[in-house]
Amino acid sequence: MSFLTVKQTSQKYSAFSENSLRWIIFNSKINGATAFIRKVGRKVLIDDDGFVDWIDSHKEA
Repeated sequence: MSFLTVKQTSQKYSAFSENSLRWIIFNSKINGATAFIRKVGRKVLIDDDGFVDWIDSHKEA
């Protein structure tokens, strides 16, 4: 399990801008993203493996 900042996640997965990641984080209770987001004080960290799993769970049939 490795954690990335919003900026690092955006750089690693260029399909997601920092703003789009922040939108996902802001709406995490609605979209199920709470599974891979960790808040430590003011810092928001994203579990890399959990993020990829979350993306895979949104595949269209």
